[in-house]
Amino acid sequence: MRFTNRRRRVRLFLAINLPPEVRREIDAATAALRDCAPDVAWITEARLHLTLKFLGEQPESRVPEIQEAMAAVASRHGELAMTLGGVGAFPNFRRARVVWLGVEQDPRLDLLHHDLEVACDKLGFAVEGRAFRPHLTLARIKQPLSEEQLRELSRVAKKTEYRTDFIVRSFDLMHSTIGPSGPTYSTVVSAVLRS
Repeated sequence: MRFTNRRRRVRLFLAINLPPEVRREIDAATAALRDCAPDVAWITEARLHLTLKFLGEQPESRVPEIQEAMAAVASRHGELAMTLGGVGAFPNFRRARVVWLGVEQDPRLDLLHHDLEVACDKLGFAVEGRAFRPHLTLARIKQPLSEEQLRELSRVAKKTEYRTDFIVRSFDLMHSTIGPSGPTYSTVVSAVLRS
């Protein structure tokens, strides 16, 4: 993706994108969740990803320095295996605001995230104050659900048996465009990890 207007501000974040077949599997495995809470804002298959760092609205002119920082971090990290599985909610299913698919905590993923935080800090981006809890957001609950709906969502989540792993070979700088039917994401640039 090539930006042309250097003064325009763009909404950016760093992410690990999933292979298309993994996104399809997740979409199929979580269909029962969507069925039991159709009014919840479910994330579409095409938008499933693991956010590493939200950068917010930035001038397009910052993209080259972000790309350079990404490349420097990627050169110090090898490919890693990522394991997905287990459905949960933040803060919990009794007061759910976000429904998520778990990402197994892996020291190599934690280190990659840490190094990206350090690199972004050097570029003037605020350091995330919360601990890194890797997850894939499946849904955002904007309007509170009834106790009965939350119990049903929790019950279906416990029955959702899905587990997979895949090799992460790169991470991406993503551009988010907000539209009437929700955001659309496009890859600005990728940083390839050492093989």
